[in-house]
Amino acid sequence: MKSVDLLILSNGPGEITTWVRPVVKALRKQLGEDREQTRISVMLSPCPHSTGQEAAIARRYPEVDRVQSSEEFFSFLILGKTRDNWDWREQGVVLFLGGDQFYALMIGKRLGYRTVIYAEWEARWYRWLDSFAVMNERVIEGIPGSYRQKLSVVGDLMADFSPVSLNFIEMAANPIIGILPGSKAGKLTQGVPLCLAIAEHIYEQKPQTRFILPIAPTIDIETLVRFADPKYNPFVMKMGGVSGQLKEENKKYYLQTKTGLKVELISQFPAHEPLQQCCLTLTTVGANTAELGALGIPMIVLLPTQQLDAMRTWDGIPGILANLPLLGSQLAKLINARVVKTGRLFAWPNIWAKEEIVPELRGELKAEKVAELVLDWLENPLELNKIHHRLLEVRGKPGAAEKIANIIQQQVLS
Repeated sequence: MKSVDLLILSNGPGEITTWVRPVVKALRKQLGEDREQTRISVMLSPCPHSTGQEAAIARRYPEVDRVQSSEEFFSFLILGKTRDNWDWREQGVVLFLGGDQFYALMIGKRLGYRTVIYAEWEARWYRWLDSFAVMNERVIEGIPGSYRQKLSVVGDLMADFSPVSLNFIEMAANPIIGILPGSKAGKLTQGVPLCLAIAEHIYEQKPQTRFILPIAPTIDIETLVRFADPKYNPFVMKMGGVSGQLKEENKKYYLQTKTGLKVELISQFPAHEPLQQCCLTLTTVGANTAELGALGIPMIVLLPTQQLDAMRTWDGIPGILANLPLLGSQLAKLINARVVKTGRLFAWPNIWAKEEIVPELRGELKAEKVAELVLDWLENPLELNKIHHRLLEVRGKPGAAEKIANIIQQQVLS
């Protein structure tokens, strides 16, 4: 085999830690440690969820030889120039692990390399790209038959990271509950005070319960805390009337209520290790439901609509319409009113399974009612265990990274 370059395209912190890391390990295991034979480069594209540390994280992976940060991405995409004037071997493969699949097509054509795409939800540009490693059969369903030979089901890369099982009987005795209210103002405005009110009701009944709130990398602690302060967020009073203040204790930060309830604020991202200590989570809709599902963590999905024009973070056309100037507020009300009535599933594990594995609570949610469901789960850890195993079943078995490495080797040899 000739010496080859493997160029991995990625973008955000989640992709770098949970996709790139297992794949480069599998690639070295499959193709060997000889850098003269196989060189691995990582190139980052801009990401709205970036922490600015993605390049530094990738450089710490011993399997990786070269890393370029997102600031120089478009210079390479348009002009073919890298900051350090990288040379390129005659033969190579571009592997897409996050960002825009079109980037892989353009760069593959520029370098004359084969292209491999890891596709979670959708396979695009299949007429011109060489191969796809897809998460499940659902990705293949919409692809014309003449192109399906390009697609191989490898499973969920998150499955290579997550634990096999959790002991919910032990965890429910001294429970830790995760709170994931979102990363954008439209969700945080209602999500933070609602979850804080739910936590307060749980705390009254089970004071031994701990709560953690992983902070999205796109906001800071001070910004998050304002959503729990009625001076900055009038929805605090509409969502249960429980406010919180920032407290520091033993170099840890907490959101603390007047009753003494403390919610630990977790800055680590991704927060997989703290979340793995949780017996259940309260979460909004979005990619976090896919992450929790892949980790096998039971969740209650909250879609509050106390203020119908507040929720404007839907994906696709609904999100565009809801954020239009002047008309956005009225359109948001119409969209959200329809959401309440529709039977559509929003949590990714439910979408994959085509059934409600985890509950999706929508409408004018009452904190005490949600708390009752949480307390019922804590009294019935076997139910938590059942949901956990159902999530793992939908997610799939580990081994996606190894299968991707096999596909890369096939492309190198073709």
